[in-house]
Formats: sequence, structure tokens, C-alpha cells
Amino acid sequence: MIKAYILLAPGFETIEALTPADVFFRSKLIDCQTVSIAQSTTVRSSHGITMTADRILGNENDLADADVIVLPGGYPGYENLCHDPRVVAIARRQWQSGKLLAAICGAPTVLATGKIATGAHVACHSSVVERMVEAGYKVTGERLTVDHNLITAAGAGISLHFALTITAILTNDRALIDQLYRKLELKESGTQQFG
Repeated sequence: MIKAYILLAPGFETIEALTPADVFFRSKLIDCQTVSIAQSTTVRSSHGITMTADRILGNENDLADADVIVLPGGYPGYENLCHDPRVVAIARRQWQSGKLLAAICGAPTVLATGKIATGAHVACHSSVVERMVEAGYKVTGERLTVDHNLITAAGAGISLHFALTITAILTNDRALIDQLYRKLELKESGTQQFG
């Protein structure tokens, strides 16, 4: 089964973390676990919603079996991700391995912190554009950008498209994506969107 890990830092953006978890679950092909980077499985979002993660992050060698690592934004969540050397090391390993690394909102700053994929085309929240440009990234101005094995998105409003894009790339299953679009009552078909 495809393995996905969503890293939860205190102050994470609720929608950006839970939407991929929901879509991955619906796919029935992606085993998703939420992973707290704190000392407890209990993590509070930027909106004060308390969530219980599936597990606590170990050392920088943890999550080596990931097919995708998802980094949600939210403030101060993305800053907490940036300040955790384990997270930066895991993101670097994921990108270097050629497996998917996905970051949304302010979380692409983890790339800048670790000098990961410098020069890549990225989407990010408007509040961190300058930081990303100064670090050498090509900010596209798009809501979602895929550059090789790196998927980045601008923020909470694009969370569903972000999650569906990750799912489409991981599964490469057009029929599944069409089914998800129908079940989620989205107008566009997955085949048109991701074909």
C-alpha cells in the first residue's frame, strides 16, 4: 500500500492537514498517518482545534518508507516545522530520493531552511513569497505547482486540489480520480483535470 505521512507541528493549518488525510482515506489505496513533531500525540492547530496524531516523530531516520511527506502550513506551524532539524532532514531525504514531497501555504519555507530543491518552481502563501525568492526559488504565482517530485500550493483554499493532485500522482489511477471527483461533487472530471 502507498504510504503517506502528514507532519503536524503546533499551530498547523487545520484544513491543509486534514484535507489530504480525508482524500487519502477515500482513495482506499493510500495508508495515511498523521505524525506529531511535538513531544505528545496531541497537537493544537492554529485555530485552536486539538487533534490526536497517529504517532510521534522519531529521529531524522524516521518515515523512510514514505511515498509522500506532506507539510501543512499555518502559523506558527510552518515556522515550527522549519525549526525542527528532523523535519528538514526528512524533507531533504524525501526530495533527494525522488519520492513525493508536498508543502502548502508557508510550509515551502522548510525547503528554503534546508536549501532543498533550490531553484525549483514553487507555489506558496503570499506572506512567504519574498523569503522563497531570496532563497533562490522561482515562485510561479500559481495556486498549485508541480516540479518533478515536488508539489507546492498557495494555501488553505487550494487544499482539496492539493490533496487530489497528490493522490492522482501517487496512484496514477484515472478511474479513481474520476470517482473521487464524483463523490466529492466537484464539477470537473478528474480525467480532464489530471489527464
